[in-house]
Amino acid sequence: MSRLTPLPWRKLVCVFEQIGYKYAGQKGSHIKLEKAGVARPLIVPKNDEVGRDIITGLIRTAGITREAFLALLEKC
Repeated sequence: MSRLTPLPWRKLVCVFEQIGYKYAGQKGSHIKLEKAGVARPLIVPKNDEVGRDIITGLIRTAGITREAFLALLEKC
């Protein structure tokens, strides 16, 4: 299994858009992604390097596995 490393925000948005999340606005330097049928939105900070702890939280909130995330990341 590959280690998670800090990633740019654009790659994170790309990954989550592949599983149905859509851009739902921006407040300051944070992007809000929503998905129909999911109560909790994803909030992605607009940083050049988003930390591993935040990425892990986004993966958990989206309800996907780490392996699925890494497979989607390869397509971005």
